[in-house]
Amino acid sequence: MPTSPVTTLAAEQQHLSALLALMKEEQQLLVAADADGLAELTPRKNTLLQALAGLAAQRHAALGAAGCEASEAGMEAWLAVSGGLEARSQWDALLGLAREAKEANRVNGMLISRQLAHNQGMLNALRMPAGAETGGLYGASGQALGGGPSKRYVVG
Repeated sequence: MPTSPVTTLAAEQQHLSALLALMKEEQQLLVAADADGLAELTPRKNTLLQALAGLAAQRHAALGAAGCEASEAGMEAWLAVSGGLEARSQWDALLGLAREAKEANRVNGMLISRQLAHNQGMLNALRMPAGAETGGLYGASGQALGGGPSKRYVVG
């Protein structure tokens, strides 16, 4: 267990910087609709997130051992009493990176929503052939299924 809550801050900054770089790469892949690139990026992103969670848990344990709340609020309380200027600077830098990552995540979420809406529109277009009175689906042969007038004749 770390002896000080600031022990992990440098590693947290490095991991968060790497995550932020991946999120910016993710933005480019989302704009390009590069599903293969996104699939390759996701495991790397997950690895960084797991490492960050582990580092935060170590920091929280050190805060708890120091008699503070094991949270970000506890870090603020610890800094007010025990932290120096260097510790405050490292913490503020980490919080700045976290804000950047939050914004990148928000933008990526908007890009994903836009792509999902586009994909849904394309699926709806396939389900509703132009000029059809009722909706139908395309079958494996590429022909519209159902929905059209019957081709049966009544003899009588």
